[in-house]
Amino acid sequence: MISVRDLEVRAGARLLLSQASFQVNKGDKIGMVGRNGAGKTTTMRILAGEALPASGVVRRSGRIGYLPQDPRESDLSLTVRSRILSARGIDGIMERLQRYEAQMAKAGGAQLEAAMASYARAEAELVAAGGYAAAAEAARIAANLALPDRVLDQPLHELSGGQRRRVELARILYSQADTMLLDEPTNHLDADSVVWLRDFLKSYSGGVMMISHDTMLIEDVVTKVFHLDANRAVLDVYSMGWKLYLAQREADEKRRKRERAAAERKAAALMVQSDKLHAKATKAVAAQNMARRAERLLESTEGARATDKVAAITLPDPSPCGKTPLIAQGLSKSYGSLEVFTSVDLFIDRGSRVVVLGLNGAGKTTLLRLLMGIEPPDTGQVSPGHGLKLGYFAQEHDMLDMHATVAQNMMASAPQLDETQARRVLGSFLFTGDDDAKPANVLSGGEKTRLALAMLVVSQANVLLLDEPTNNLDPASRTEVLRAIHDYKGAIVLVTHDEGAVRALEPQRVLVLPDGVEDLWNESYAGLVALA
Repeated sequence: MISVRDLEVRAGARLLLSQASFQVNKGDKIGMVGRNGAGKTTTMRILAGEALPASGVVRRSGRIGYLPQDPRESDLSLTVRSRILSARGIDGIMERLQRYEAQMAKAGGAQLEAAMASYARAEAELVAAGGYAAAAEAARIAANLALPDRVLDQPLHELSGGQRRRVELARILYSQADTMLLDEPTNHLDADSVVWLRDFLKSYSGGVMMISHDTMLIEDVVTKVFHLDANRAVLDVYSMGWKLYLAQREADEKRRKRERAAAERKAAALMVQSDKLHAKATKAVAAQNMARRAERLLESTEGARATDKVAAITLPDPSPCGKTPLIAQGLSKSYGSLEVFTSVDLFIDRGSRVVVLGLNGAGKTTLLRLLMGIEPPDTGQVSPGHGLKLGYFAQEHDMLDMHATVAQNMMASAPQLDETQARRVLGSFLFTGDDDAKPANVLSGGEKTRLALAMLVVSQANVLLLDEPTNNLDPASRTEVLRAIHDYKGAIVLVTHDEGAVRALEPQRVLVLPDGVEDLWNESYAGLVALA
């Protein structure tokens, strides 16, 4: 359980949440919603004990499982299986059992007896922790998150960022936490995994608070909605499901408008009377009292809620280039014994639009990193054409310097801008006040996405490599990104699970990994997008 009293949340000097009090109890299924930058991720980090509030008290009881938007730093030499099992401390027991087995195979006499005794003690610990069934449960959860058995014995450093995040989600779901705090749990999940996750969360007996822009997940799972209103810095609590919340919020807004209009009419009438009384010297005190009544009447009613601001996103006019600005031939890539893909060819013509499809782990992100020159291919080559200027949006925000500020990241991406011009662009992406002085590592996933998009806007790129550009975005911001993708005149290579992003792209060609099959786009491929 988590109990919160008089919580105040700030980002620098900016107030995000004021005097919020609530509880997360066993069995609660809470969806925290609000526009990007409202403070949802910051608030959840405070609830998880990963950050401190400006004021207020947060009390936690029982085990807390927290899934951040970005994968946690962990020992990347660990196998997937060990990382998941570590949530219950079973990984260490399994490692000891394997060590004792090896000792028993080699030892004799007293050493054999000692190894057998150690093995028996470790096996008893394993049984107390849930036994071999617990290890099977971990494998079952992993498989439902598209992490099959063949992946479980791979070290984490061989996995993509999306796969590592699914490992962390599997670990949290396996942990038997009393309360789970999940920040965008459906990121990097295919359609089947999302359906499975909905059913898992609905049947989960503990408390759940989640941030998600997947409205179907929220609609199916949540029984309470916490709306963080960025304009009022207030948390509105609705003890109801998603559809009822939408209807109730609209009704509340209409009621507030009626109450405000009535209050303004009454206040206007009181001010008219006050003005008349002011004309009489003997009635001056009564006039002042009437004016104060009018002010109190307006103060006691809420004004209509301001419309949430949305970043105005327009991708750059592409700089001139040759007919084929980017050529990739015979690309192959492996990580250790894992072969990702072989013999992939891709020719990007000026203004062409290509979508890359494939199951999770098929190498979609790896291909973009090879095209960008971040990693070298094992075989083959990437050749720039005349006038090539690449722009890259990385799903893990790899292009951001996490130790630099928002403004420093912006200036590094566009040295031609002076500070005033950089601040103007950042302002259009809703970075205002002292936001540009914040280090990138404290930004929410949505804010990192906006910063990365702002850096693309000033890049003058003529070929954009976009890896899940709509992740972590609220619906209004996502709509802006889709419009910008549709309107962009340069070439785009797109990796996405978002069917709406593919429709906005209007692709001419599709590349299917890991086989490297290239084809003209047709609607038969549309059904593969969410499954990819």
